[in-house]
Amino acid sequence: MPSNTKTSANKPSWSAVRKQLSQLEKTALLDLVKDLYQTSASNKDFLHVRCLASCGGEAAFESYRQKAIEPFYPKRGEAKLKLGEARKAIRQYRRATGDLPGTAELLMTYVENGVAFTNEYGDIDERFYSSIESALDELADLLREEGVPLYRKFSKRLATVERETDGIGWGFHDYVSDVVSQLASDFGNE
Repeated sequence: MPSNTKTSANKPSWSAVRKQLSQLEKTALLDLVKDLYQTSASNKDFLHVRCLASCGGEAAFESYRQKAIEPFYPKRGEAKLKLGEARKAIRQYRRATGDLPGTAELLMTYVENGVAFTNEYGDIDERFYSSIESALDELADLLREEGVPLYRKFSKRLATVERETDGIGWGFHDYVSDVVSQLASDFGNE
C-alpha cells in the first residue's frame, strides 16, 4: 500500500549534506561553492558580503541597501511593493555578516523609505504599515541590544521619521511615536 505521507527519512537534512561535504576534497568544495555563486544573484550577494566584508565590503553592503530601497523606489518602472523581498535581504545580510550596525542601517533605510513612500503616494494598506512597523520594532530591539553608541547614531533619524509620520492614518503615526518615545526613554533621552 503506497503512502502519500513523507517521512523524515525521505527529507534531506543538513547533517546528511554536511557529511557528504566533509568528504569532499578542497578543490571539489570550491567548485561546488563556485556553482552556487553562479546559480543566483542572491547567492552571489551572500558570498560577496560574507567573504569580502573586510576588503570592498562597502559595495556588497550597498547592494543590500539598494534591496531595502527597491520595493519603494525601483531604478526602473513603478514600485511593486515587494516588501518581503527587502526584509528577506536584510535578514540575509545579518546572517551572512553578523554586522549589527550594518543591519540597523538597512532597517532604518527601509523604514525611512517606507515613510517617504506613503507621504509621497498617500494612504497604502495594512500590510504595508505592518511591514514598516515590524522593521521599526526589529531596529528598536537591535538598538537596545547594542546600546547607547548605536542609538545615538540613529536617534535624529528616528525623530525625523516620527515627525514625517504625523497625520498618517491606520494608527501608524501613533505606533511610530510610541516606539521612538520608548527608545528615547530607554536611553535616557540620549
